[in-house]
Amino acid sequence: MTPTSWTKYRANWNEGSDAAAELVPALAEHGIVLLDGLHGPHDLLQLARAVAEIVPHRDSDAAGITTIADMGGHVRSGFAGFTARALQPHTDRSGVADPPALLMMSCGQPAASGGECVVIDGKLVYDDLAEFDTEALTALCTARSVLFGGAAGHLGSVFTRIGDHIAVRLRLDELAQFSPEVARRLPTLRAALDRHATTFRLDAGHGYILDNYRWIHGRRAFTGERVMFRIAGNPLPNLGLTAGFRPHHTNKREQEGQIA
Repeated sequence: MTPTSWTKYRANWNEGSDAAAELVPALAEHGIVLLDGLHGPHDLLQLARAVAEIVPHRDSDAAGITTIADMGGHVRSGFAGFTARALQPHTDRSGVADPPALLMMSCGQPAASGGECVVIDGKLVYDDLAEFDTEALTALCTARSVLFGGAAGHLGSVFTRIGDHIAVRLRLDELAQFSPEVARRLPTLRAALDRHATTFRLDAGHGYILDNYRWIHGRRAFTGERVMFRIAGNPLPNLGLTAGFRPHHTNKREQEGQIA
């Protein structure tokens, strides 16, 4: 699936459009929607409030908006987003027990060069491994096999079943510690991520909303003063959105109850 096949929603606040009614069907089907017409963080906030209960972030302001730009200087672990470096594929807030289910991003100023968004559909990765490397998938589904976020983080798995859906949780930086069995499968996982990666550029006013339990995201390195705005949240209960995805293939050992 390419960006041209995703639904694109153009915000038009002057006409009072119903963001939820327009976004939810596409978000439920694809787990991602491209956005346009978001002229600054206030527009993104209006959109977020129409579809989600906003979840504050360590780096956000009082309204829940995080401004992401290259801050320069020394960067601590977990703060790579505030550099011009590439960001490895990850899901947001992997180190907490219950990450927010929705991630909303908009571009305030594009990079002079680079900075393209990289997104990967976790459903395609799961189905790929279920068909071609079940042993790797079994390792990635094993409970308590990855420590996300450092010593005070969350002990879990890359893929976790939640009811009839699967959720993906991932980071590949120094704040992820993998069991030996999972570590052995990381080259296989990285190859699957590369196979299903989609890259696109955001110009000012463009953005996206994605299911943080299904889609993995990152970015390419950039030059210039790139500015992005981010809001995280959980779908409003009345929208009926279920985070994660239904797999096309069933992992045999998971079906037998051996995987959490």
